[in-house]
Amino acid sequence: MRNYFKDWTLFEKSWLLIFTLLGIYLSYVWGESPIGLLAFLTGIWCVILVTKGKISNYYFGLVNVVAYGYVAYTRQLYGEVMLNWGYFIPAQIWGLWLWTRAKNRRLEDTKAVIAKALTNYQRIGVAAILIISIISYGHILQLIKGNLPWIDSAGTMLQVVAMVLMALRYREQWALWIVVNILQITMWGIVLFKQGANDISALMMWSAYLVNSFYGFYTWGQMVKDRQECLESPLARTYRKFNDKFKCD
Repeated sequence: MRNYFKDWTLFEKSWLLIFTLLGIYLSYVWGESPIGLLAFLTGIWCVILVTKGKISNYYFGLVNVVAYGYVAYTRQLYGEVMLNWGYFIPAQIWGLWLWTRAKNRRLEDTKAVIAKALTNYQRIGVAAILIISIISYGHILQLIKGNLPWIDSAGTMLQVVAMVLMALRYREQWALWIVVNILQITMWGIVLFKQGANDISALMMWSAYLVNSFYGFYTWGQMVKDRQECLESPLARTYRKFNDKFKCD
């Protein structure tokens, strides 16, 4: 366990500890349900592990999507329910498989992966897919009388695409997660205000996610830089000629 945290900064360890303790305390004060607290804690642990490029994030993520999907169901946020139970559960398994295959050979003991970046053409394609899917899914949620259909649709589709980018290890996932987190904070804030609900853990979870997304964007930027240096390094090119197990991607 000590070796697992050896590449963590003091900020990362403190961030994880503070939000864990804060979540437990506020959940107790506000009378949060055990499932809501479980969703919060596993979500926090998952996203910080994603930031570190740790494969173990998927184990916590799987528990999180099951618990959070239930919390969303109790608030009639059907887009969130379908997203978490119908998409994120298999996506967690798919992502775990992909990350395990792409494990960073230079950091074998940390079980980390190397990040990549989209090209400009790929970014345009991702934007087009998002616009079309948000409009289409928003109409579907309106038909089934979901709560906050357009915010729900935007948050859902952004998460679908961001999860794909995450599984494929692209840095741009974090830009989408930032938007997702802002939308989710807005949605859960409205739910808490209008319905007088006690799902404070959901609001705290997305707020913590937002902080983590900015940090993740920075951290993965450094990871992309490391990958580029690996690809361009004469030593690495020479090493790969004699050891086909060494990979930069």
